[in-house]
Amino acid sequence: MMLQPKKIRWRKHHKELQRIRGKGPRGSSLSFGEFGLKAMEPGRITARQIEATRIAITRHVRRQGRLWIRIFPDLPVSNKPAEVRMGKGKGAPEYWVAAVRIGRIMYEMDGVSEEVAREALTLGASKLPIRTKIICRGVGR
Repeated sequence: MMLQPKKIRWRKHHKELQRIRGKGPRGSSLSFGEFGLKAMEPGRITARQIEATRIAITRHVRRQGRLWIRIFPDLPVSNKPAEVRMGKGKGAPEYWVAAVRIGRIMYEMDGVSEEVAREALTLGASKLPIRTKIICRGVGR
């Protein structure tokens, strides 16, 4: 099941995503679970990468506990086919990305022990193209 919007207002977006700068205004604290995977640098995460991370985490915890995905790929990235001459308009949307800023919580987990959660989130983080950090709810961590 690949993530993508059901309905969009505009089929193609401008490429102002080239520079995703600064800290994110929202989504920088744990809301649902005890453990989370936080973005430490900005970047674009594709729907395939989000799905691969989800699969890696759920396989490791053997479907125990609960997992929340806090990012959604809602920006289309267009591409022209290979060996096509310049001009003739913009290419068709190829895949979907989520723009992630620094400090964004991307995944949250609950219902598993801390060591299992850390291992699962480390496995998931290896599927992502940006540096991440595992965070825990609680005092003095």
